[in-house]
Amino acid sequence: MRGLQARPLPMSPHAVPQVALVGAGPAGLMAAEVLAQGGAQVDLYDAMPSVGRKFLLAGVGGMNITHSEAFDAFLSRYGTRAARIAPLLDAFPPAALRAWVHELGIETFVGSSGRVFPQDMKAAPLLRAWLHRLRGLGVRFHVRHRWLGWDASGALRLETPLGERRVRADAVVLALGGGSWARLGSDGAWVPLLTARGVDVAALQPSNCGFDVAGGWSEFLRTRFSGQPVKTVGLRFTDYWGNPHTRRGELMLSDGGVEGGLVYALSAPLRDTIAAQGNVAVALDLLPDRTADWAKTEVAHPRGARSLASHLQSRLGLKGVKTALLHELLTPAALRDAARLATAIKSLPLTLVAPRPLDEAISSAGGVRFDALDADLMLRALPGVFCAGEMLDWEAPTGGYLLSACFATGRAAGQGALNYLSTLHAATD
Repeated sequence: MRGLQARPLPMSPHAVPQVALVGAGPAGLMAAEVLAQGGAQVDLYDAMPSVGRKFLLAGVGGMNITHSEAFDAFLSRYGTRAARIAPLLDAFPPAALRAWVHELGIETFVGSSGRVFPQDMKAAPLLRAWLHRLRGLGVRFHVRHRWLGWDASGALRLETPLGERRVRADAVVLALGGGSWARLGSDGAWVPLLTARGVDVAALQPSNCGFDVAGGWSEFLRTRFSGQPVKTVGLRFTDYWGNPHTRRGELMLSDGGVEGGLVYALSAPLRDTIAAQGNVAVALDLLPDRTADWAKTEVAHPRGARSLASHLQSRLGLKGVKTALLHELLTPAALRDAARLATAIKSLPLTLVAPRPLDEAISSAGGVRFDALDADLMLRALPGVFCAGEMLDWEAPTGGYLLSACFATGRAAGQGALNYLSTLHAATD
């Protein structure tokens, strides 16, 4: 048994249980590995022409597998769902995930930010090695098979290029993703199929997403600076419930708002505050490494015949998109007032009015509520049906946290299905 340590089924060679697994992302593939190693025959169905499409896309800019920080800090990244995710991550923590990657022949390293990457930074070699292992375990793949729910007899309905197909299985694992990136298969089409069966599903919402600013950007800012990074800034705000949030990092201007890592990391409280009160006022610190007194002194320094832009660049190092933001968000009178300008450099007000649409988000919040599941991730309303991955009601920032939870929930659902099948076998002995 490899690093997953699945508990095999106590059954005869003539009673191999059949498991239908829908969704071939990281959670589904992990569940398939656990099930196949445990003695089940796994048929894996996916609507896309090939498997792991969103997984591959996540690796385009560098495959961030997990994070190396202390476990308590790691767990805190899951916010209000940390307690629900804790036992799943405890059973398959980041160190175990790294060891599993190494077993596939892929070396990893820890970057300067603590993030963990494959040595070559790519997702494709890892996925190829993983699929080779799964095929060796007997997992059968069926692409272009879109799940349509169940028929009246309880069989799975699958839309295929050759027409609708019905599949019966001893257990079913659903790993259908959230609602972002519909073109890669995560379209949330499963939500009405489960709610119709009495499963409690929290509405899907964008997570790790950009936000629109009040009134949008001027034509000048949009055409000149959209897509450009605003490096090393601070962002702070107080959410609807009175909790302060402060973080520094890098953001990017979009056509009508802001996005990027700094914004994504705070997307949950930003989104929820907007939902509660209609907008959220944030403050940008354009010089987070400098004090307010320093900024005030430098701005007040006589500039003679120099333009304001030249003065800000020479005295404070402000230029480009940061200077453009000051002109965009301040009145001419405020730009001429040294004290008001210095205050704005350290606390530039910006009002966010809406998250970007779900399909533009990196991930989604909402999904199957944990109260609808037992400890093995089996649906209470549908015995023998398990759920894993982003379709569960949790969210996390980028940085390896999303993939870590997908792997961990896939492992838990696979082992849960084995436990269920073992119980069925014992009952028929």
